[in-house]
Amino acid sequence: MYKELLNGKKILLGVTGSIAIYKSLELIRLFVKAGAEVKVVMSEEAKRFITPLTFETISQNKVLHAETESWAEGLSHIHTGKWADLFVIAPCSVNTINKLSHGIADTLLTQTAIAFTKTIVLAPSANTHMMLNPITQESLKKLTTLGFELIEPQSKLLACNDEGVGALADVEDIFYACARVLLKESFWEGRDVLITGGGTYEKIDDVRCLTNFSSGKQATALALAYYLKGANVTLITSAQTSLPKSVDSLHVKSSHELQTAILAKMNQLKQTQKTPYVLMAAAVSDFIPDAYQNGKLKKESLGENPTLALKRNVDILESLPKEGFIVIGFKAEMDKEHALEYAINMLEKKSLSAVCLNIIGEQNTFGSNQNEVSFITHANAQKLPLASKFEIAQHIVELSAHL
Repeated sequence: MYKELLNGKKILLGVTGSIAIYKSLELIRLFVKAGAEVKVVMSEEAKRFITPLTFETISQNKVLHAETESWAEGLSHIHTGKWADLFVIAPCSVNTINKLSHGIADTLLTQTAIAFTKTIVLAPSANTHMMLNPITQESLKKLTTLGFELIEPQSKLLACNDEGVGALADVEDIFYACARVLLKESFWEGRDVLITGGGTYEKIDDVRCLTNFSSGKQATALALAYYLKGANVTLITSAQTSLPKSVDSLHVKSSHELQTAILAKMNQLKQTQKTPYVLMAAAVSDFIPDAYQNGKLKKESLGENPTLALKRNVDILESLPKEGFIVIGFKAEMDKEHALEYAINMLEKKSLSAVCLNIIGEQNTFGSNQNEVSFITHANAQKLPLASKFEIAQHIVELSAHL
């Protein structure tokens, strides 16, 4: 999923004296895997935990610190800062936080930060009492108002055996937050996007249900793709997900729970400045049991040839309010000959802005990591050839911006 995501991007990583510094090595690996070039600037305290050679080996670039600073070779706080598209300090110590908030530039790392003219991302890591100290909290508030991006530390058992806030955020969350800063677009920034995903589970009794094979992977990929472009994303799904903590994920099971959650969220979004988007990628059951049985139905009581009475389920997509929203439907078909006709009928009948048609085949079955989609609007249909579900999601984000 990371491959080529940050191609051509230049990231400067600052590391300070913290026991969490070893996690910075994994962060570099993720950046490099995504196609970015990484350089490192170290505080002198950071060198007590890990040697510069380790960072040079992982980043494949010379590390800037007190002993390597060279204006003749272009290795300085000014040159390195001008080179980078983004400066992330992870881990960022309380000492560094408080110095930056007061404009103190008495180390190479703080000099680099004060001279940096683009976005600086801070991922704090410190003892709970140091982190919650009113001075530190005031510094963090000040830095946020000055345009620094803050990745909140976690609350857990710390290395010093104190328990509470102060642990470095998960490496993947830091990676995604940095990627979002680099990839966000003004059209999506601050815009709300609601996505549904996964299959629904309709109870027959307390141990059995009607469901389908939808994995929710395409919806999860969409949530990540829109998040990286700067949108405020809410994902309502029945599937298990692994997404940045900034993505609001709601877990539901039945179609009734899904509909209730969608309508509640859409009601919240009515007053937003930018027109919100709703992408209905969930596979909702067309039929549900006519009656629900408490407990467990015993097979002995059902006879030799039991039948299950079904009734047509409410069409959630058709019932949603469309005014003030961009609504995109998703349709899975196996009938290649009539699939496009069915999708166009859906587009018109349900008053949608677009339909994503997925014709299921051997390479894009339910649960696979690939997909093939046609993005259909009232004006045209654009084929998105077989690719990873994240690549498909990226294309859908791009096309949906023109609706």
